[in-house]
Amino acid sequence: MPLQTVIDSALAQTPPGRVVWVALSGGLDSSLLLTLAAEACRRHPRPLRALHVHHGLQAAADDFERHCRRLCSRLGVPLCVERVAVDLAAGKGLEGAAREARYAAFARRVAPGETLWLAQHRDDQAETFLLAALRGSGVRGLAGMPPLRTWRGRALTRPLLTVSRSALEAEAARLDLAWVEDPSNADEGLDRNFLRATLLPRLEARWPRAGAALARSAALAGEAEGLLGELAELDLARLGGDPACLAAGELGALSPPRQRLLLRHACQRLGLPTPPASRLATLLAQLGARHDGEARVAWPGAEARLWRGRLYLMVPLPALPAGWERRWEGASPLHTLLGVCEVRLAGPTEGEAAGKNDLTLRPRRGGERLRLAGRGSRDLKRLLQELEVPPWRRQRLLVAWHLEEGGAETPVALLDPLAGRWLALAEGWRAQAGAVSRENPAAC
Repeated sequence: MPLQTVIDSALAQTPPGRVVWVALSGGLDSSLLLTLAAEACRRHPRPLRALHVHHGLQAAADDFERHCRRLCSRLGVPLCVERVAVDLAAGKGLEGAAREARYAAFARRVAPGETLWLAQHRDDQAETFLLAALRGSGVRGLAGMPPLRTWRGRALTRPLLTVSRSALEAEAARLDLAWVEDPSNADEGLDRNFLRATLLPRLEARWPRAGAALARSAALAGEAEGLLGELAELDLARLGGDPACLAAGELGALSPPRQRLLLRHACQRLGLPTPPASRLATLLAQLGARHDGEARVAWPGAEARLWRGRLYLMVPLPALPAGWERRWEGASPLHTLLGVCEVRLAGPTEGEAAGKNDLTLRPRRGGERLRLAGRGSRDLKRLLQELEVPPWRRQRLLVAWHLEEGGAETPVALLDPLAGRWLALAEGWRAQAGAVSRENPAAC
């Protein structure tokens, strides 16, 4: 397919008036993509911008920026330069840390609803497939880079994913295009560079269409991944539809491959890292834990908790520092490490309207009692058992204490900052969240 047709087809996926961004590194691929995009946006008017991420990792970084400025000036395309700090101490390796910094820059500049074009091509896809296979990845990893996906409300598009590097080089020569070579591309100590410079040429010397075949396999794996996603979504619907809370018994009734598939799918739906194989096996082995027991399996960036026949997936929960407390007048939003509660509390007398209370917030310590309307004094431990609040949430609740005349303090409300709501109120007290107001609820 001619390159002009490829670019026009990609541009047609963006509604008129929506901004198209090109991630411009300054190398051949992205310089050519921006040049072709500028021509296409003149034929089919769309607002076009370029985004260059300055990593500052090598002396040539300033040369990349200067080239990008010259190219954008010649094409008449506005350029944004994002300077980032790459966290090499994060344990993700140079490439992983640079990628994280780059995507953070994308999120800052590209607004939700806009489109970002990335310049990866067919040979990049072949390399990605080989790297995934060498890591022992499953279908999702072998699928490589999708031609189009939604990321944080933005459309990430790879228009050149079916085009070979040699075809791009030929087009760049025809246009007499200038670009900057990244010196790090010569470092075969990096896995991708080794594949590009040594392994793939040898494969193609024996099998001339090896790169195309590997990219085709990645595309087929992508189709299979899509079908598996549909199956996982059907299983999720049967288990209640909430990826954060799964029925453990029904999950355990599925075959082991479907259990693993559903858990990975649920994590992806929640934006959580998927568990490594060893953690996933440990987690699935816990499904038969007794009904009233509690189990926890954690992996970097996520954790799973099993309680009363439900499997909960979540980010690791923070805890408040020892001795934490805060004065509160009953109206302003409560910002804590656990979350934000936008609750207004009003006492039983006219002088205790919302915003005029003398309250102190402290974590629940045990032994507190709350006087409920029509139920008398209730121990909070028993009340939370009645409300079926999971144990890990009970440890992160806040009790609002009211300063009475004479200096005594009385607990008047139980707040859940993780959920941003109140759970129980003392007799005579009222709470409001948004436009909803309820008196003395057992929970809301």
